[in-house]
Amino acid sequence: MPKEFVFFAYLLESYAQSRHTRAADVLAALDAQGRTEFVYDMYEMYHSETIENAFRDIDSLIVTGEPAW
Repeated sequence: MPKEFVFFAYLLESYAQSRHTRAADVLAALDAQGRTEFVYDMYEMYHSETIENAFRDIDSLIVTGEPAW
């Protein structure tokens, strides 16, 4: 499995747990905004920063469709 996919799965699960929801719901919300591929492609940045930065970005992507930064 590609390292990007492993991290993506970890990120979704961690984010979902932190927001008291399910990873499937997070994925559906990202899909609804058309931003799933964007999150997947952010591997280099997300895995090298604190995970809270990625969580803030995902919060923004789900609400507005735009990254937080």
